[in-house]
Amino acid sequence: MIPTLGNFALALALAIAVAQSVIGIAGPMLRDRLILRTAPALAISQFVMLGLYFLALVWAGVVSDFTVRNVAEYSSSTTPLLYRITGTWGNHDGSILLWCLILSLCGATVGAFGNSIPTSLRSRVLGVLGLISAGFMAFVIAVSNPFARIWPPPLHGAGVNPILQDPGLAVHPPILYTGYVGFSIAFAFAVAALIEGRVDAAWGRWVRPWALVSWLFLTCGICFGSLWSYYTLGWGGYWFWDPVENVALLPWLTGTALIHSAIVVEKREALKTWSVLLAIATFSLSLCGTFLVRSGLLNSVHAFSASPAQGLFILVLLALTIGGSLLLFAFRAPALAASGVFAPVSREGALILNNIFLCIIAAVVFTGTMYPPFLDLLFNRQISVGAPFYDQTVLPLTAPLILAMAVGPMMSWKRAVLLPALTKLWFGAVVALIVFGAFILRGHFVAALGLAGAVWVMIGALIDLAERVRLFRVPLRQSFARLFTIPRAAIGASLGHLGFGIAVLGIAGMSLQVHTIRVLNPGQSIDLGGYNWKLISIAPAKGANYAAREATIEVTRNGHFVEMMHPETRFFTNQKVKTVAAAISTNGVRNLFATFAGDNDSGGGEFRFNIHPLAPEIWLGGLIMALGGAISLTDRRFRVGAPVRNRLRRPSGSATV
Repeated sequence: MIPTLGNFALALALAIAVAQSVIGIAGPMLRDRLILRTAPALAISQFVMLGLYFLALVWAGVVSDFTVRNVAEYSSSTTPLLYRITGTWGNHDGSILLWCLILSLCGATVGAFGNSIPTSLRSRVLGVLGLISAGFMAFVIAVSNPFARIWPPPLHGAGVNPILQDPGLAVHPPILYTGYVGFSIAFAFAVAALIEGRVDAAWGRWVRPWALVSWLFLTCGICFGSLWSYYTLGWGGYWFWDPVENVALLPWLTGTALIHSAIVVEKREALKTWSVLLAIATFSLSLCGTFLVRSGLLNSVHAFSASPAQGLFILVLLALTIGGSLLLFAFRAPALAASGVFAPVSREGALILNNIFLCIIAAVVFTGTMYPPFLDLLFNRQISVGAPFYDQTVLPLTAPLILAMAVGPMMSWKRAVLLPALTKLWFGAVVALIVFGAFILRGHFVAALGLAGAVWVMIGALIDLAERVRLFRVPLRQSFARLFTIPRAAIGASLGHLGFGIAVLGIAGMSLQVHTIRVLNPGQSIDLGGYNWKLISIAPAKGANYAAREATIEVTRNGHFVEMMHPETRFFTNQKVKTVAAAISTNGVRNLFATFAGDNDSGGGEFRFNIHPLAPEIWLGGLIMALGGAISLTDRRFRVGAPVRNRLRRPSGSATV
C-alpha cells in the first residue's frame, strides 16, 4: 500500500514539475500577475509530493518491506535502524531520489523566500528548476524507480554495504548533495538572466547568498567525506585524489570563483558574462559528477554501479541541460555588456586573479580525472593518474593563489596601490619566512612551502580584521565596539580565509607523518615518533550485526601513559565482508592512528601505526570556512534584499518585470 502511494506521489510531482516549468518560463510573457504567482505554489507542492515519496521509501526500509527491490538489495532485518534509514540513499536509485528531493527543496525555498526577487525573474528561475526536476523525475520513473517490486520477497535482505554502516555516512551524502544540487539555483538565475537579457548589481546580490549556501554545504560535505575516508578506509589518509573525490572538488573550485565573481558584479556591474558562465559551469560540473559516478566510467569505492540504460538517460539529461544553457549563453551573452570599470591593481583585480587560479586548478583536476576513462573508451588504453600528477600540477598553482588571498583584502575597491597593501602584511611575511626557513633546514621543502603559505593566509586574515577595527590605533574598548559595526559578510570572508589557512596548515603537517607496519605478539612493542606502542591483548568482540577481533594497545611517551587504543577487524556475516576500524587518539594538534589487519597463527597480528602532525586542523579549517559562509549569510544586505531599479508605472493588473 505505502509503495503504491509513493509511486502516485512521484507521478503527481512529475506533473507538477512540468506545469511549473511551462508556467514559470512562459508565464512572464503573458504579463498576468496571477499566473506568475502560480509558479511558487507549484514549486512548494512539488517538494511536498517528493517528500511524501521519499518518506514512503524510508518507511519501507524501516519496516523491512522486502517486496520493494531497493530494500531487499540494500537492507536487511538484522541491519541497525539507523542504517536501514541511511540505506535509502546509499545506493544508485535512492541517491537519485535524494537528488530529486533536494532539487525540489531548492525550488520550494526560492518560492517561499524569494519575495524580494522581481516576479518575472523568480518565475523564470522556478521554471528552469522545474524543467531540471522534471527531467530527473522522468529518469526515476523510467529506469531508476526505487519502488520496483520483486516477488517472492527474500527472507532477510542483502544488507547495507559494511563500509557505509557508519554515523558519518548518515549525514555526509545529504549534506554533499545539498551542495551539489544547491548550485542549481545559481544556474537557474543565470539562465533566467540570459532569457531576460539583463544582469546587474541586483542580480549579483540575489545570486551570491544562494551560491554561498550551496558552497557552505558542499564544503561541509567534502569535509565530512574526507574525515570518513580517514577513519574508515584504514589507510590513514584524508584525500587520495580518487576520481569521485575530484568530482566533488570541481564544483567547489568553480563555486568559490562564482561567489567572488558575484561580488564584482554587485560592486561594479562588471564580470557579468563571466559570472553567468561560472554559474552554468558549476552546476554543469555537479551534473557531470552525477553521470560519472553512476555511468561506470569511474572505478572508485564511492561509485555506484548502473545499467547502460541508466547511464545513457543521465547522459541525455546532461547534454540537454548543459548544451541548452551554453547555446542560450552563446546567443545572449553579447547583450550582457559590463558597465563598471576599475584599475587592474584593485580589490576587483585581486578577485579576478583569484578566479583565474581557481579555474585553472579546476581545469587541471578535470583533465586528470577525465583523461584515463576517455583514453580507455576511445583507444582501449588503460592508464592511471594518481597523486604525483596532482602534486606536480596543482601545488604550483595553489602557491600564487595563497599569495594573492592575503593581499586582496588589503586593497581598496576600484583603484589601489600595491605597496601600502604589502606593508600592512609585513608581520605575516616575517613569520612565514621564519617558518619556511626552519623547515627547509630540516629538508622538508613541500611542508615548508605549505606551512609558510598557511601562516601567511592566516595572519593576513587576522590583519584584515585588525585593520577594520583599528586595533592598537584606538583604545581597545573602541576596537571591540567597532567589531560589531563591521558588515558580517566581511567578518565571514575573513573567517573563510582563516579557515582555508588552517586547512592548508593541516595538509602541510600531514606531509610530515611517520608510519610503520609491524607484526606484534601480545607483550611486544615498537617505538615510533617518540611514542612506544605496546600490544596488550587481542580478544573477540561483538557488534550489532558483525563479529570483531579487538586489539588493546598501550601508548606511552618517555614512560608516561598517553592512551589506550582499541583498533578492530570486523566480519559482517550477512555480506561475508571483512573491514577494519581504526583507533584514533588526538590532542588537537596531532593524531595517533592505529589499525589492526587481523590475527596470525602465533596469537598476534599485523598493525599499522601512524603519527599525523596537525591532522585535526584539516577538518577544523573546513568547518571554520563553512562557519565564515554562515556568518556572511546573516549580513543585513542579504536579509533586506537587493536594490531594484525604478520602473515605469504599469497599468493595474500587469506583472512586475
